[in-house]
Amino acid sequence: MAKRDYYEVLGVPKDASEDDIKKAYRTKAKECHPDLHPNDHKAEDRFNEINEANEVLSDEKKRAQYDRFGHDGPNMQGFGGGGAGGFQGFDGFGDIGDIFSSIFGGGMGGRTVRSNGPVPGDDLRYEMTITFEEAAFGTQKSFEFYRNENCETCKGSGAKPGTSAKTCPTCNGAGQVRASNGFMTTVRACPTCRGEGKIISDKCTACQGSGRVRRKRKATIRIPAGIDSGQTIILNGNGEPGRRGGPTGDLYVRVSVKPHPVFKRDGTTLTMDLNISMVQAALGADIQVPTLKEPVKYRIPEGTQNGTVFRLKGYGIPHLHGSGKGDLMVRVQVQIPKKLNTMQKDLLRQFAQSVDK
Repeated sequence: MAKRDYYEVLGVPKDASEDDIKKAYRTKAKECHPDLHPNDHKAEDRFNEINEANEVLSDEKKRAQYDRFGHDGPNMQGFGGGGAGGFQGFDGFGDIGDIFSSIFGGGMGGRTVRSNGPVPGDDLRYEMTITFEEAAFGTQKSFEFYRNENCETCKGSGAKPGTSAKTCPTCNGAGQVRASNGFMTTVRACPTCRGEGKIISDKCTACQGSGRVRRKRKATIRIPAGIDSGQTIILNGNGEPGRRGGPTGDLYVRVSVKPHPVFKRDGTTLTMDLNISMVQAALGADIQVPTLKEPVKYRIPEGTQNGTVFRLKGYGIPHLHGSGKGDLMVRVQVQIPKKLNTMQKDLLRQFAQSVDK
């Protein structure tokens, strides 16, 4: 099934401000939150759709890419799917849990909103520099990066092997504590266990009780032909592992393209300056024009003026995720000789006299 327009999903216009998007998201997310609609798969799908739309529209760069390319853009694949475990604009279930607890004095229908549920892993960022030609033709690159992973010694528990974490005595494993003030009840993360619901007395020496260790990893990425500086490629599931069964984060690779000594780029159009002699400009000539692959023959017409621009169709940059290429715009620079011998000067004077007549 085709995805709906993200602005339509949140019910906001395309020029909506950041605050308008945040407000619409909070409202719609609360309306169809899974805790309000247990065992309702349609509500859950709607919730995930809202979460996906907010993930893109609340981020300035992602929103700009979406406005330009739509769902099929270079950076759109992999967005969404945050589920009910954690979504932008809320502190996990914290914000909704606090709102529901304050209004209803507890979880919906007797259910308790827990802060120690699944937590998605963090996304990672990587800056990659590629050559002008690699951006134009596409390539495959391998690179190394670091990420925090579950400790193999304690299997991510943080407890020394042979021991286990104990239930927090303050919150009895709920990860939350309640405070009542008259008819109002609020829920906050437990200050003793910091929302984990457990306390580690004997910590793992390999990770110092954190359950995480920093490791070097290697990834391979395909650079599509036509990519430009500032664009991002997403490697789904290459971020940091989630906690308590939460999904793994993603790896965002931001591309930076090195400048070229000859060509400049404007979208899919290439531009360059090409020097020709004043004789070639006056009489016309067949010249060799450099391209990103190999020189091509081009006929300069007689009487070409300095600064004239010629278009070579199809010799530019490929359209990203599309067919065809842009053009190469060649601006000629007529070179005037700085040193002439006596015979050359005499010939030019004779030419000048013939023109004056």
